[in-house]
Amino acid sequence: MVAVRRAIAPLLLAGALLLTGCEEDTPAAPAPAPVVTRTVTPTPATVTPSPSSVAPPAPPSSAAAPPVAAGKVVVLDPGHNGGNGSHAAEINRLVPAGRGQTKPCNTTGTSTNAGYPEHAFTWDVAQRVGNALAAKGIRVVYTRQNDTGVGPCVDKRAAIGNDANADAVVSIHADGSNSPGANGFHVAYSSPPLNAAQGAPSTRLAQTLRDTLRTGGFSTSNYIGGNGLSARADLGGLNLSTRPIALVECGNMRNAAEAARMSSAEGRQQFAASITAAIEAYLAG
Repeated sequence: MVAVRRAIAPLLLAGALLLTGCEEDTPAAPAPAPVVTRTVTPTPATVTPSPSSVAPPAPPSSAAAPPVAAGKVVVLDPGHNGGNGSHAAEINRLVPAGRGQTKPCNTTGTSTNAGYPEHAFTWDVAQRVGNALAAKGIRVVYTRQNDTGVGPCVDKRAAIGNDANADAVVSIHADGSNSPGANGFHVAYSSPPLNAAQGAPSTRLAQTLRDTLRTGGFSTSNYIGGNGLSARADLGGLNLSTRPIALVECGNMRNAAEAARMSSAEGRQQFAASITAAIEAYLAG
């Protein structure tokens, strides 16, 4: 009996080996079921998260759309220049001024009764405006590069704006009226227009400057123009421009209150902020 069992055992072992070697013909025994781990997220209807578990809002995307005015070109024309007063012959020579006129190349500008000059005021305000616009991606071109030079002449200033293909040209000035009580700003534009740019585009630029300065707390002139606007046919820089252009007389430097505002850094920043906002609004319009 023991001998029989010893004879059968090898046969059983051989059969088992044959079965395990035929996986393509004979289905293998099913593998143990895998363990599945599920993450269950409670719905708001069943779970109210505590304040500490609420995720903070996502930060704003760094790929924000560029400002509307990015890529535009603005020419800023700070009136007069620091060296004009010592170069009378140069600034008094006649140059073309449009509409068949000629005018002196430039002038010295005015000043406050205390001696703060218009050329310094316009240069400072223009720099503030230009820096603010450049920070928004706007290309800024100046008609003069410092406050110690001479000129340039009015025809050259107009040519700078034309050559730059400017989307807007803003000339910055201050007035010097000795009329008692004369105060307030006004914005000049070419009229009647000599080309398409001097028409609706320049008028809209002038109106936008007027409206924004008024919103910024500045009073319109009580002695020049009407309602803060002044139509002019005698200003060479406006007449010779082929781009949208306006000239801002920020106020009367001979008026004590306005002189004090223009002479202070805080006041000049207020003028610059309003002019900047107006240019941005015009470009976005």
